[in-house]
Amino acid sequence: MRFAFLFLLSAALLLSPAAAQTGGKAIPTTTISLTISLGTATPGGGFPLYGNAFAEVMNAADPQATIAPRNTKGSNENIPLLEKGELDLALVAGEPAYEAFAGIGRAPVRLKILTAIYSNPGMFVVRADSPYKTIRDLVGQPVAFGAKGSGLPILARYVLDGLGLKQDEDFKAVYLDRAGDGPAMVEDGRVAALWGAGIGWPGFAAVASSASGARFIAPNAEEIARIRAKHSFLKPLTVPAGSYPKQSEPIASLGSWSFVLTREDLPDDVAYRLAKTLHGVEATFCKKLAQACETTAANTVAAAPRVELIHPGVMKYFREMGVVR
Repeated sequence: MRFAFLFLLSAALLLSPAAAQTGGKAIPTTTISLTISLGTATPGGGFPLYGNAFAEVMNAADPQATIAPRNTKGSNENIPLLEKGELDLALVAGEPAYEAFAGIGRAPVRLKILTAIYSNPGMFVVRADSPYKTIRDLVGQPVAFGAKGSGLPILARYVLDGLGLKQDEDFKAVYLDRAGDGPAMVEDGRVAALWGAGIGWPGFAAVASSASGARFIAPNAEEIARIRAKHSFLKPLTVPAGSYPKQSEPIASLGSWSFVLTREDLPDDVAYRLAKTLHGVEATFCKKLAQACETTAANTVAAAPRVELIHPGVMKYFREMGVVR
């Protein structure tokens, strides 16, 4: 659904110097509404959680605009939907965005960044009573790597490749139809581990809140160094203590930032309006959703692979804010 300006008036009235009159007073002849489609991912994952909160906060802040979230298959579907103009905005994980901008396995995209949304430190979660303590312990085991079409399996592929492991050969890889199916599979033993990423990610929260509890497995310091030596675009990131139930210590890992991307031809004034609305309610968004505390103008500038990938309308607002020169 492409965004639409709905002008409820005739062309004749628009072009006429005289407005419709009643008793000598001009009456309003135009009603403008802005509806913007937002692609998220499959139910139960982090993108729908974030996208629904994003829409709620933005719609409350700008009643004349409507952000309409839409469940999709995730990042790998969202990118072509944006290219075809079938979505105005979409959530895209860092690794698919990196590949799309760089033209890895395809022609480079001409999409733009509206905002960085949150960092994605990747790690596995297992039952607290399981024997698995390291990534190597999971070799040969059934592992759920995320929903088909989402960015999570791509992040896992890069992380494992940096360790000399192949996702589909060294593990019994499981790809989910719905992101929300993973925690139950860990709990009942159908998989040994669930791969995920981020702070406040629903899959991790569900396993950590289960009767069995959770243990998180992330690359150790030596493994992080090995991974970054091969894939330098992945950055060291930390999951703060208390991000999940009974997680008493911070967890060091690595990953990248996810983004809200826009279709190439989203008008500058629309992107400017969205950026101004979003960054005017940063504090409100943070209170509503912990992950959204990372959705800031400064983080967008820092996380963008290249500053020219940020939408020109957003950059105009950032210059007015003083975030960029």
